[in-house]
Amino acid sequence: MIDWYTKVVFENYTNFYGRARRSEYWYFILMDLIIQFILFCLFIMFFGFSIFSVDATPMGILGFSMIGIWSLYCLATALPRLAVNVRRLHDTGRSGLFYFIVFIPVIGPILLLIWLVTEGHASENRWGKDPKVLFSDSGHILSNNQNY
Repeated sequence: MIDWYTKVVFENYTNFYGRARRSEYWYFILMDLIIQFILFCLFIMFFGFSIFSVDATPMGILGFSMIGIWSLYCLATALPRLAVNVRRLHDTGRSGLFYFIVFIPVIGPILLLIWLVTEGHASENRWGKDPKVLFSDSGHILSNNQNY
């Protein structure tokens, strides 16, 4: 799981070309949510639920700084998050521009979720070969009938 996260963040930081497997996409999303949940818990632990009553104690200042840390994290992972979404859409045979369907209220996010959970094309498409068939995690070529 951590391997997929580091692959997306460090190796494919702004790679909008190619295809992303479902496992690459969902393990990245899972790790991203876990990290954001930990940052949120630290914020609540140090700052509490009262955002508007910041006190000058060390715990209050540390808690308030957690907002900045969370914001920096979200800013640093915004491009990899967008890139892996685009590559995931490529795997399903759609242009990355379909990501912006999320801005259509109610229907857009549901449709995008359906596309993201759909299995990718088993054959080559205009964005490259099937990443599931090309290489396993160890770099060996897989056959079409092996599941991941």
